[in-house]
Amino acid sequence: MMMPVLFVSHGAPTLALEPGETGAALGKLGQQLPQPAAILVVSAHWETSVPTVSRVRQPETIHDFRGFSDELHKLQYPAPGTPELAESVVLALQQAEIPVQADDARGLDHGAWVPLSLMYPQADIPVTQLSLQPDRSPAWHVALGHALRPLREMRVLIIGSGSITHNLDALRKHPQGEHAPAWVTEFCDWMAAKIADGDEASLQAYRQLAPHAVLNHPTDEHLLPLFVALGAAGDIKQSQRLNSVMTYGMLAMDIWSFDAS
Repeated sequence: MMMPVLFVSHGAPTLALEPGETGAALGKLGQQLPQPAAILVVSAHWETSVPTVSRVRQPETIHDFRGFSDELHKLQYPAPGTPELAESVVLALQQAEIPVQADDARGLDHGAWVPLSLMYPQADIPVTQLSLQPDRSPAWHVALGHALRPLREMRVLIIGSGSITHNLDALRKHPQGEHAPAWVTEFCDWMAAKIADGDEASLQAYRQLAPHAVLNHPTDEHLLPLFVALGAAGDIKQSQRLNSVMTYGMLAMDIWSFDAS
C-alpha cells in the first residue's frame, strides 16, 4: 500500500491543549488514513547542516518552547521510536547520493508530537524525525522528499510539519479579534492555487513570485517541510486542502494531503 503524504501547519504548542477546528481536522485525518506501519516527521524545529535522522528507540518528548503553562510542559507523547525506519531513511538518501547522518539522542520536538497527539492520541505508532537544512533551497528539500518516496510503499506516513505562514513578530502585534490582513490571505490563496495547479516550479520560486512572500516568511524554515512533502508526493495535483482556518487572527493552519486514494 502506498501511503499518502501530509503537510501540517502545527501552529503554537497550545494546539495540544486548545485543539479547536484544526485539532478536529487532525483527529478526523488520523481516523481516515490507512494505518501506518511507522511515521517519519520532517519538522521545522530540527535544523542541521546535513540531513540527520533520529534512531532513538524511545524518543523523549521535547518541550522546545518557553512562556507557556506548566500543563503544556507536562504533556508527554510516549510513542516508540523506530531505528529500523531510521536505517531505511539513511539507505534511501545514500542511494540518492544525498549526505546523511544518524542521531542517537534526538527526541520529538513540538512540531512532531503536538500534531501527532491529535492524530494518534494512543501514541502507539512508531515515529522518528528527519531534520531540515535551512541554508538549502526549496529545490533541495523537494529532492530530499523525492528520495524518501519509496518509503511510502513500506506503509510509512511522511509528514512535513511547519506553517503555511509564519511571521511571529507581526502576529504579536496583530489586534486580537481582527481578521487576517490581506498580505496573509493573498499569500495563502496563491500557495493553494499553485498546489492545485501542480505548478511546482512556481512553488519552488515562491520567495520571488508569491505575493508578500518574505513578509509571511521572514525565514523559510517553516515552509521547507512543505517542499519535502511535495517531493515525496507524486502528482501534486492529487491534493486535498483539509484545513484552512486562521488562529490568533493571522496564523494560517493549512493541512494538505497528497496522493490520497
